[in-house]
Amino acid sequence: MRKIPEYGRFIPAEMDVDTLLFYAKIIETIQYIPSLQVLAMMPPNNLPAVDPLFSLSASGFVWAAGIEDTFIAQTERVGERVLDEYALTNHYQYWRTDLDRAAGLGVNALRYGIPWYKVEPQPGRFDWSWTDQVLNTAAEKGIAIIADLMHYGTPLWLENQFLNSSYPQRVAAYEAEFASRYSTILSHYTPMNEPLITMDFCGERGIWPPYLRGNDGAVKILRQITRGVILSAEAIRQADPRAKIVHVEAAGEYVPDTEEAVGMCDFLTARARLATDLITGRVDEHHPLKPWLVENGFSEDDLAWYRERPVFLDVIGDNYYPDISVHRVRSFNGQWGIENIWGGAEGLMRSVRDFVARYNRPVFISETSMNGTPAQRGRWLDDSIKAVTVMREQNVPLVGYTWWP
Repeated sequence: MRKIPEYGRFIPAEMDVDTLLFYAKIIETIQYIPSLQVLAMMPPNNLPAVDPLFSLSASGFVWAAGIEDTFIAQTERVGERVLDEYALTNHYQYWRTDLDRAAGLGVNALRYGIPWYKVEPQPGRFDWSWTDQVLNTAAEKGIAIIADLMHYGTPLWLENQFLNSSYPQRVAAYEAEFASRYSTILSHYTPMNEPLITMDFCGERGIWPPYLRGNDGAVKILRQITRGVILSAEAIRQADPRAKIVHVEAAGEYVPDTEEAVGMCDFLTARARLATDLITGRVDEHHPLKPWLVENGFSEDDLAWYRERPVFLDVIGDNYYPDISVHRVRSFNGQWGIENIWGGAEGLMRSVRDFVARYNRPVFISETSMNGTPAQRGRWLDDSIKAVTVMREQNVPLVGYTWWP
């Protein structure tokens, strides 16, 4: 191990100089962030108002880290393999070292994924032996866990994955068991990471199981996963009355290349927020995508079901990447094309403000980083922290920041 005297932190001796300096920069950024003056965003009377982690005060600003945690265990196509990023990064073996490094950064929270397919290897039979070790050790180190309970994949035994008619009830039962077991050492839960991405990759583009395509596939997946989030949030709060729901969604901004593309951008923007709109009971007669939902399989009873049981979101997590979260839309020979463009700090601020304006909730930057060299990543770290400071000074209810590897 190599020590950086000015920070009193330890980092691996094998780390190259550029990465060493980048690591030091992360430590250096964990510093004062301006507090906010007001926030008129109170939960319903039957939910606790005080959040033990997220706060609008400077001392309550959450500096978080994360460990990449996609779990797609079911594979059906020739040549595919299980995608378990804890296995790929040897986290199952080196979890103690990883927690030590997180603590060494000085962060006060960790977004941490739970591998559902491992902890519930058979329906209703749970194996918490590994998670008991990890989560109790994190608590002993003073790291607040934001439990990322559903990061894309389903258990091996769940036939047809998200299309299984029992999926919403199954995921809710699993998340209730988790909350009941760990409610004494954590209180923040993400029922599902990025519903938009699951709808896209599993339902529209056919990349992940169950490999559906088109609008019909997207809506089938959307219905199942949003019902799962609602039932899970209800079950978590029943199991843990102190529970805070941290709803995490992907950022998505669409910029028209020409006047012709404005309408398509409006549609894509509304679609990017559709899962959260359903979860919070906002899809009514006036919602711009109600006709699209009905055209692709939603019934009036479906829509009424969502409006009758909206979920109160304590915090909304914004997953923003400057190189892939902002898109230019153009028309070419009668076909629509979408390309990623650089969004930068301005895009981050637009994304945070959009979530605040749309849902009137505090926002947590739940993922950000970028592909590139350590120097490029370091510049984005600097730029994004400056954007955080600006937003806090302007009284935007931004309550935390996560550097996602």
